[in-house]
Amino acid sequence: MAQVTLKGNPVKLAGTELKVGDKAPDFVLQSNALADVKLGDSAGKTRIIATIPSLDTGVCHAETKRFNDEAIGLFDTEILVVSTDLPFGQKRWCGAENVDKVACLSDHRTAAFGKAYGVLIEGGPLDRCLARAIFVVGPDDVIKHVEYVSEISTHPDYDAALVAAGGEEE
Repeated sequence: MAQVTLKGNPVKLAGTELKVGDKAPDFVLQSNALADVKLGDSAGKTRIIATIPSLDTGVCHAETKRFNDEAIGLFDTEILVVSTDLPFGQKRWCGAENVDKVACLSDHRTAAFGKAYGVLIEGGPLDRCLARAIFVVGPDDVIKHVEYVSEISTHPDYDAALVAAGGEEE
C-alpha cells in the first residue's frame, strides 16, 4: 500500500494501490449537477484523475485551479478532480473560482472510488476524505502514470502528470 503522511503523521489508506499498467477501475461518481459520471463516459480520451481531500483547503484549491489552467493546452484529455466534498459545495466553489475546464466529481455517496483507487483515508482528522494522488489513464483505460503524493499537504508533480497525458513540460 502507498505510504502517505499528513503533516508527518502516517495516514492509513483503504483499498488497493494502483500501478502503471493496471486497468483503471470503473467508477460511479456524482457531478456537481448531481448526475452520475463513469470512467466510460470519457472513453477514447486520456484522463487525468486528481484526487484531493477538499476543495476548501489551500493546496487542493491551487491544484484544481492549476489543472483548470493546464486543460487549455491538452488535446483530447479530460481532467477529473475527485473529492468527498458534497456536489453542492463543489458547484459553489467552481462558480466562485471560474473553474470550468475540469470536472469536479464527488465520491461522497459510497467512497467506492476511494477504495478502488487506494486513496480513501481511514481514521484520523481526514477520515473518509481522499488522499492526494494523480492517475493518468490512457484512452485504452490503462494507467500510464500514478503518483500517490507522499505528504498530503504538498503539491503533486504536475509536470510528470502532464507529460504522461501528452502535454508539454514547462
